[in-house]
Amino acid sequence: MKKAPVSPPATIVIFGAGGDLTRRLLMPAIVNLQKAKLLGASTEILGIAHGDGDDEALRDHLAQFVDQGPDWDQVRKRIHCLNGDFADGGLYDALATRLSGNVVFYLATAPGFFAPVVEQLGKAGLLDEASGFRRVVIEKPFGTDLASAQALNARILAQAREAQIYRIDHFLGKETVQNIIVTRFGNALTEAVWNNRYVDHVQITAAETVTVGTRGAFYDATGALRDMVPNHLFQLLALVAMEPPISLDAEALRTEKAKVIAAVRPVAPEDAVRGRYGKGSIGGEKITPYRKTPHVAPDSRTETYVALKVAVETWRWHGVPFYLRTGKALSARDTEIVIRFRDAPISLFRDTPTEKLPPNRLVLQIQPSEGMALEMAIKKPGPLVETVPASLHFAYSELFDLGHRTGYETLIYDVLIGDQTLFQRADQIEGGWRAIQKLLDAWSSGKPEDYAAGSAGPDKADALIGREGRAWHPIG
Repeated sequence: MKKAPVSPPATIVIFGAGGDLTRRLLMPAIVNLQKAKLLGASTEILGIAHGDGDDEALRDHLAQFVDQGPDWDQVRKRIHCLNGDFADGGLYDALATRLSGNVVFYLATAPGFFAPVVEQLGKAGLLDEASGFRRVVIEKPFGTDLASAQALNARILAQAREAQIYRIDHFLGKETVQNIIVTRFGNALTEAVWNNRYVDHVQITAAETVTVGTRGAFYDATGALRDMVPNHLFQLLALVAMEPPISLDAEALRTEKAKVIAAVRPVAPEDAVRGRYGKGSIGGEKITPYRKTPHVAPDSRTETYVALKVAVETWRWHGVPFYLRTGKALSARDTEIVIRFRDAPISLFRDTPTEKLPPNRLVLQIQPSEGMALEMAIKKPGPLVETVPASLHFAYSELFDLGHRTGYETLIYDVLIGDQTLFQRADQIEGGWRAIQKLLDAWSSGKPEDYAAGSAGPDKADALIGREGRAWHPIG
């Protein structure tokens, strides 16, 4: 059995070390890497933050969401703090005196700092790889439209090579997401029917029960379309729809994904629905309507739900619609991909009480419970030939001990070993924005359809998929 190598020695410099992303997700992931014996013994964490805190203060702050024990103890003593202003050139001069060898710069900051921080790193010579690798991890959102994404790419790539840039999408760290490649290309059974001859349509859902909460100012300037579609959902679409790569090499895989995203036809307004949650309850708790959320404009036109019909114009997928939906304050937390196969001929069963065979579906469950299920038709026990649905089910938690993972473990490890497979390339980013730019322009006016908090979304989303006699797979 192959064993993953321990990551090479490096310093992980985290800009925004005091933020929620670092505290809730990055630090627990780093501790999990230590527990799995994948983190190099001399790996150091240098947190950059505003204020006057010291090493111990930062360590205490980052301890809140990690499992206490020997693994945390090993990581804790390697955490150090450097205070400074991201816009101050003196901070980068101080960094230059402290850093040598391999360095990962993780930008856990507001998007407005992405380009300025990279430019300061370049100006200070901190991206020069003469003494070791220098890699930059950038969170989303990467731009707000096509023009801003192109401008951001231009500014960053003026300072560093594409091979040094890791545009992160935490969805791609999920085991089921990575398993799409194995499910498709490691099994002759699935690959044989993975095309427009056998697939009726594909659904990709990212549903959340959480509301906007305290992020009103950010979300009102962003919305569900910008926040989820050109990154998360298009990356899942690309993994489903890509052609077989020539190898599992990162560039081979990223090239095939980029081709798929480039083949997405720009989404027309008539193939899209936007919604906004209003009154309702989730788990017995009354929900504040979106427009009454603090820091949200009372006359806001921002959407909290999006449903799209997407066409992928390739030989394999011509004529197969991809239905994408995402939203907040919905009835259940559910991220999944549903491959709906074409119906079998019913002539053999036309005289039975069952008028229509149950559909064949492959459901790839990404969260909250990672796994997959293949839905098929079987005979109901009894003297008559009646067909009923049955499911062949696999859950990762039933076969493997996953522990408490944040989804960032694989991604941080891949940055350290230099594997860009799960990270977005510049052309993928720009292709995603290009596909929805027409929709962004159209939605600069008008308003979303209201839906009740705790529901499955707006009625028009059902009408969108129902135009051709289809229906959404139930959420949850």
